[in-house]
Amino acid sequence: MPADEGAGLAAAIVASGTERGLTVATAESLTAGLVAAAIADVPGSSAVLRGGVVSYHNEVKAGLLDVPEGLLAERGSVDPEVARRMAVGARRACGADVGVSTTGVAGPAAHDGKPVGTVYIGWADAEASGVVELDASGTRPEIRRAACEAALAALAERVVKRTVA
Repeated sequence: MPADEGAGLAAAIVASGTERGLTVATAESLTAGLVAAAIADVPGSSAVLRGGVVSYHNEVKAGLLDVPEGLLAERGSVDPEVARRMAVGARRACGADVGVSTTGVAGPAAHDGKPVGTVYIGWADAEASGVVELDASGTRPEIRRAACEAALAALAERVVKRTVA
């Protein structure tokens, strides 16, 4: 995805969210705020972006996002169910209609038994929640950028293309 496509997705999220009266929240580990920043770069984003949690450490995932400590201990932070729970937690913590999350391995070494490039994007709205898996490649910044763009795409699916209750 070209860099300007990420900006285009963020703009579409803000425009559609504003028009439809929908709000969004982020929970970011791998991307450490890149997704929220991409949305905030769009003029008028304050009507849509409720907030975000940078949850780099598992204690933050458990304490602020309600990801079960047992799940984190058993599977580690780079896991699809952890990503899903992070998105649910962001939605709840920020009082948003839609939540999105990122967790993964940007390198330089494997983490939690997962290879570099493993990325999970969680999403949650009032009706459902789920996960998108991404196998990214490149440098650490390239993997983080790919995760950010995938999170924006997942968010756009919920805000722009689909009815959210």
